[in-house]
Amino acid sequence: MSQSVRIILLYSLMFAALVAVGFAQSWPLALAILNMCLISGIMALGVNIQWGYAGLFNVGIMGFAALGGVAAVLVSEPIRGEAWSVGGLGLVASFLSILAAAVAVGWVRKHLPQRGRGLITVLLLIAGYAAARQFFGPAVGAIEALDPTIYGNIGGAGLPVIFSWLVGGLFAGGAAFLISRIALGLRSDYLAIATLGISEIVLAVLKNEDWLARGVKNVSGLDSPVPSAIELQASDWFISFAADIGMTTIEASTVFVRGSYTLLFVIVLALLMWLTERALHSPWGRMMRAIRDNRDAAEAMGKDVVARHRQVFILGSAVVGIAGAMLVTMDGLFTPGTYNPLRYTFLIWVMVIVGGSGNNWGAVLGGFLIWFTWTQAENWGPQAMEFVTSGMAGDSALRLHLMDNAPHMRLMIMGLVLLITLRFFPKGLIPEQIRR
Repeated sequence: MSQSVRIILLYSLMFAALVAVGFAQSWPLALAILNMCLISGIMALGVNIQWGYAGLFNVGIMGFAALGGVAAVLVSEPIRGEAWSVGGLGLVASFLSILAAAVAVGWVRKHLPQRGRGLITVLLLIAGYAAARQFFGPAVGAIEALDPTIYGNIGGAGLPVIFSWLVGGLFAGGAAFLISRIALGLRSDYLAIATLGISEIVLAVLKNEDWLARGVKNVSGLDSPVPSAIELQASDWFISFAADIGMTTIEASTVFVRGSYTLLFVIVLALLMWLTERALHSPWGRMMRAIRDNRDAAEAMGKDVVARHRQVFILGSAVVGIAGAMLVTMDGLFTPGTYNPLRYTFLIWVMVIVGGSGNNWGAVLGGFLIWFTWTQAENWGPQAMEFVTSGMAGDSALRLHLMDNAPHMRLMIMGLVLLITLRFFPKGLIPEQIRR
């Protein structure tokens, strides 16, 4: 079977499965799953850029997704003038202190002789930190004291939330640039440990710095790029439209809103696929695969491997940041406490492995398949246990134990999917195709 035929067949089967959910369960649910499949596909595409193109093992995906999420808050939330009036000057002064210390350290590292340079660097960093704390502490205390049950943060820029998708990519890409200056000299498992640790630091900051995005108090009611369901349900034209298509107003409004998100997400995914496919099959893409397959030979040919790794690390992280902003936009809610390695790292890696690393179409298909399985397996577990225990007494201790733990079977199902794929499709459902 040719690669193109396999792609068409597998995506057709995936589309048929989503349609089956619409008929068997409900169309709002099918669209909700489809939207999450699209976002998951974009996240998997970002990881595939790093791993499939260059062999970079990044397990800090949740940190970059969280940075995309906080971008949605900082872009779309209204400007809170009172917060800036009581603490804005202190925040700006603290950041300027850090910037001045960084510039001074850079100058010292570049111009002073090696002897004594380390001591001066340490002294400058201590001085910069002390100066920043003088301004930062009082400013943050004043901001967080402003009606903390509702606000207690600096707000945002008051812009349309759709701009946050681009800003989320910039935030994640900027963080990836800083991380790359530290960690990209590490190899394989050490890079994985470093990225995981840094992502945990990012999440710890987002959870504890209430002045930024309310921390674990969460931010709800974010702006939406599509009409809200409540507005549609109050519109006369939409009530007539729902009656014409034979749906209740509530169901029709849900389908309309989720379908609008689907259209936006498809546009973003199509644009990213076009760009990544062009990059993959360009001379740059061939160079990245050469570096991935034989780093020493690429270095011997004069390629700057670290610089190329930095490029691909930033690009992949930016794509994950875009997906993170899209997810928070769709939910209308930013909850730092929900970011965990199982959902935002392990599951994304399973998507890439099952779909086919090194192949953009495979990574996106893996995003669709794994998220679809993840959501449906929550129902499959209880149904399977109901069948297995059908012959047991209703008050049987074993039956009660199995039924209580049935929802957790989806973890086992995901493991089985991964094992079966690796057994029969070791290179993924749509493997990488090398063009000679």
